[in-house]
Amino acid sequence: MTPADDQEREALLARLRQLERAGRALEPGASRRKRLRNAVVASTERFLRKLQTLKAYEETEDKGAGLLASPIAEHGISIGAALALLEHDVIRPGAHPGAPGHLAYIPGGGLYHAALGDFLAATSNKYAGIFFGAPGAVRMENMLVRWVADLVGYPAAAGGTIASGGSIATLAALATARDAHGLTGADVARAVVYLTDHAHHCIEKALRLVGLGEAQLRRTAMDPRFRMRPGALADAIAADRARGLRPWLVIAGAGTTDTGAIDPLDEIATIAARERCWFHVDAAYGGFFLLTDEGRRALRGIERSDSVVLDPHKSLFLPYGSGIVLVRDAAPLLAAHDYAGSYMQDALREPGEVSPADVSPELTRHFRGLRMWLPLILLGTRPFRSALEEKLLLARYFYREVGRLGFEVGPAPELSVVTFRWAPPGTSLARANELNRAIVDGVKRDGRVFLSSTMLDGCFTLRMVALSFRTHLRTIDLALRVLREQASAVT
Repeated sequence: MTPADDQEREALLARLRQLERAGRALEPGASRRKRLRNAVVASTERFLRKLQTLKAYEETEDKGAGLLASPIAEHGISIGAALALLEHDVIRPGAHPGAPGHLAYIPGGGLYHAALGDFLAATSNKYAGIFFGAPGAVRMENMLVRWVADLVGYPAAAGGTIASGGSIATLAALATARDAHGLTGADVARAVVYLTDHAHHCIEKALRLVGLGEAQLRRTAMDPRFRMRPGALADAIAADRARGLRPWLVIAGAGTTDTGAIDPLDEIATIAARERCWFHVDAAYGGFFLLTDEGRRALRGIERSDSVVLDPHKSLFLPYGSGIVLVRDAAPLLAAHDYAGSYMQDALREPGEVSPADVSPELTRHFRGLRMWLPLILLGTRPFRSALEEKLLLARYFYREVGRLGFEVGPAPELSVVTFRWAPPGTSLARANELNRAIVDGVKRDGRVFLSSTMLDGCFTLRMVALSFRTHLRTIDLALRVLREQASAVT
């Protein structure tokens, strides 16, 4: 080496040492970790201590805009200042799904045990996509998938994965259904999908994303309880075949978002099998009610589906970001998501253990299984079953009591959604819609509980969803009191 080479080498080494020192902030020592951890835990404790009395919806004037006053910059701020921003401008405004009074939409859970699981998963940072890289993590996720498959009643040949939510899980299911039926671009215009007006909008989105946006959607008639009519389904399929179309996919709901209705799964399964259609069940909300005796009776026939989606962040009370797709036969699921890359040649596939990346659109992914495994392994299934049965009974109680207040009630709840509206005798539809819009707005401003609304046959309709594990009888009684006050205020 020449003197110039030596000089260049020394300069390079000096720069590397300088950069290493500057980057050491990324690797805090034990005492620094303890200070950071204590500050974060203290913040979570402040939140949890006030959660029982926290407004279910906090309407703030700035809507978290204060966060923008501290942009990402060259130099950081203290953990105390960062947590102050988080608490005031991120956590405080808007809805609080973890609050007992969050009775709107389909709320997420927020189990503390699951949060600890996420902390452990993020700290260990195991890549849970390929068995080669994290055999224990993949075994854990496959074990959880098998547990859910057993709950649904699927055979040993079933497969699935834990996705980021119901939308990605639905995408994986419909891509599998497409390929299993050999649909190509030339078939799309003739392919027919059967569903109701209450099918979740993620289904149409998934169809478009898997190249089936131009498939024909047949909106099947519903009964007065907003459930698919099996006879109307059979008639629609027969009429489409007579027109030379290709009936392909039947989608049923196991707890629709609007009303919580459960389509007659067993009868639909019989029709789908006879007509050689793929039968998909959207059980994102209602699926884990299978843990209860009543839920198992209500969901009879789900075991006959070809694919199903369940969201643990709904009726298993996990934090947002967990959805499970199951397919009765893992072979088409694997075929639809097969891939290869030369850079992965070292990641040998393990016989008998399916890697999540092989059955999902996702390759890089969070180790989601730990947030589900830890609460289940620590607590067992009994408290989950008890909490779900409680929600079923709370919905029945609310349904009875809100009717006694003078509200017009919809169908008796099949799960834990109740629909109702304020429509005094002689009130026109337009006026009733105005009154109910005013009531839901008043409830939101009040904030003690949080309700949402939907449109049913042109009627602005209020919804109550008892699903949070923190929602108990006192919460429902509070909701009834707030509704009585709001109804009095608008009448």
